[in-house]
Amino acid sequence: TPWGVLVSEVMSQQTQMSRVVPYWNDWMERWPDAAALAGAAKSDVITAWGRLGYPRRALRLQECARVVASDYGNELPQTYDRLPREYDELMALPSVGDYTASAVMSFAFGERIAVVDTNIRRVLSRVFLGVESLGGVASPAERALAKQVLPQDSASKCRRFDRSSVVWNQSVMELGAIVCTAKSPLCEACPVSSRCVFLRDGRPGLGERRTRPRQRFQGTDRQVRGLVMNALRNLPEGEIAVDRKSLERLWNDHIQLDRCIASLDEDGLIEILPNADVRLPV
Repeated sequence: TPWGVLVSEVMSQQTQMSRVVPYWNDWMERWPDAAALAGAAKSDVITAWGRLGYPRRALRLQECARVVASDYGNELPQTYDRLPREYDELMALPSVGDYTASAVMSFAFGERIAVVDTNIRRVLSRVFLGVESLGGVASPAERALAKQVLPQDSASKCRRFDRSSVVWNQSVMELGAIVCTAKSPLCEACPVSSRCVFLRDGRPGLGERRTRPRQRFQGTDRQVRGLVMNALRNLPEGEIAVDRKSLERLWNDHIQLDRCIASLDEDGLIEILPNADVRLPV
């Protein structure tokens, strides 16, 4: 469903798809549409998000569900052949950015629109320009290239998933994920190797400037926040809060711990009780 496409795209932001699949299956079985998620308890939503990371995404997704359920009759906005308006309405939803809006329009609605993610940018940059993608936010030039090479849809293709632009987006994305990878591209197995400017020129600067350097995880606030959230998600049945002493056992630096607990509270991911225990929001 279009809603299922949106959920998968939000879950896979900064998360490997192999980790997303089991969570997505469980999530969609429990909350198959926006209205179901909109009415769920916050604590259930956060728990179901599990270890996907960046749990604020779960609450933003629920905010999106509430807007879709209340303002759009439980269906994602689709305006049929009025792409600018459709794109703008999707972009206005909580948790939806350029990539997610484009992905929903292509993969769910079969619209002709360029989808620009990291994998697609890398493939197009290598094949057509012969250089490595810089990573970070897509540049205007990269967006222009994606639009330029997007194939036209045949009027004879009635089924939306047969449309050339949809197949193209899916295929180039898959090519970047499993063949034209960042560090070790499988050029010998690539179906477009004979047309690749990057390969023709000797793969200049392979792997350089791919993306910003990976952020360390050990000892960061993100790790501490994850420990607190994991403790809350794994409470024994019947218990609803983690007491202060248990929290202090999670991390020796109690100043950092308090800072992370405060930030989780500010993000709406936990509630701090009067006795300093914490629980998931109700």
